[in-house]
Amino acid sequence: MPHLLSKSKYIRGLQCDRALWLDSHAPRLARYTAEQMQRFDYGRDFEYAFKSTFPDGIDISAELKRNVDAYPTLTADLLDRNGVVTLFEAGFVYDDVLVLADVVHKHADGQMDVYEVKSGTSLSETYKRDAALQHYVISHCRQVKTFSIVHAASPELRAHSDNPYVAIDLTDELALHHDRIAARIEKMKQIVLSTSEPDTPTGSHCLTPYACPYQQHCQLGARQLSLF
Repeated sequence: MPHLLSKSKYIRGLQCDRALWLDSHAPRLARYTAEQMQRFDYGRDFEYAFKSTFPDGIDISAELKRNVDAYPTLTADLLDRNGVVTLFEAGFVYDDVLVLADVVHKHADGQMDVYEVKSGTSLSETYKRDAALQHYVISHCRQVKTFSIVHAASPELRAHSDNPYVAIDLTDELALHHDRIAARIEKMKQIVLSTSEPDTPTGSHCLTPYACPYQQHCQLGARQLSLF
């Protein structure tokens, strides 16, 4: 099922129009540091550990690999089965946006608990924006009972509990952002469909909330322009 935006592109677009365009048209220009790659690896390991608490989970990505456009169809087929079903990397498409949910646990009555897994030790606004997009897409496809962000327990919490995970139910809060998200998606789709790279200047947004992997490209462009 084709799409124009993904969760990662949406988050990129919240930070910078130009980065969103480059993510869609020239991802080969991205440059990641060794530290960033280490953080990615740690996040994947933490996510995998949480998924292991659902021993009967079905991993969509293991079935379909990089064929992400096929994820929603297989996801729908599995969720339509009777009884309890747990899926990893379940795919949902709505409003030309594809999201892959870390964990979806469908109850026998068809309602779903969705878990977005983050390796940080606190609930950040960036995490909430990420989850809000997923809630927007998934809830337009299926009935969502709860949507929770799962993050790592802080050292202080671990001192009082052996549970390494903190799950925070944000279902009601995330639903409040749907209209704003719809407007942002419409703007981002126009950027992605454009044939021209935006001329957004570099600035503090290149580092917040994440260090942009296109900084080298944009800084080179700025230096070239300064020669004329």
